[in-house]
Amino acid sequence: MSGEPDALAVVNQLRDLAADPLNRRAIVEDQGCLSGLILFFDHPSPQVVYSALLAVRYLAECHSNREKMKGELGMMLSLQNIMQKGTSPGETKLLASEIYEILQNSSSTEAEQAEAAASCRKKAQFFLGSTNKRAKTVVLQIDGLDDSAQRSLCEEALLKIKGVISFTFQMAVKRCVVRIRSDLKAEALGTAIASTKVMKAQQVVKGEDGSERPEVGAEHIFLFLCVLFYLNIILNIKYKL
Repeated sequence: MSGEPDALAVVNQLRDLAADPLNRRAIVEDQGCLSGLILFFDHPSPQVVYSALLAVRYLAECHSNREKMKGELGMMLSLQNIMQKGTSPGETKLLASEIYEILQNSSSTEAEQAEAAASCRKKAQFFLGSTNKRAKTVVLQIDGLDDSAQRSLCEEALLKIKGVISFTFQMAVKRCVVRIRSDLKAEALGTAIASTKVMKAQQVVKGEDGSERPEVGAEHIFLFLCVLFYLNIILNIKYKL
């Protein structure tokens, strides 16, 4: 039996722990967790490497972690190696580049650290920044995202899409925040989730007044026009009678 499933299980557990903002400072301050994640950057399995990068990206959301992460032995060098490695998948390189940029530009001023402490306590919304111009964030409202089984199905569907960089779930409100390449259309995410047969997704967009609403797709507009057309026919027949 190979060690890959065990490595993937361990790194996925660290990733899930890092997804909770309340855990991020403790993970970075731990003597072994951060260095362990860096070791996973050199793992032969692309899945293990990508999951380790996701965990580190979560940890970097906490501003006060960034200086320590930047100074951790092997962190910046390993990220550079992933970015330059010819066999690294495009999404993996993009994620490593984003983390490298965040840590490289980190500052340890007291003002930023005070702001960071408040930021770490807020509920996570992964990758809401615009640190990489080649990527964008899409918020999906997912009907049917009720438990961990549906979440796993959703993860599998999203991981099959080329151009998906990362994602995080907000189970309480049935949402998924997805980081994708700028040339990938949001409709592709909805199609992938619909392929599960048990869930459907709509993109959440903000109006000019800041209010959120599901985006109306072309298929919904078509159905609406059909309904209006048939209502018009029915009303005309009724008045003729």
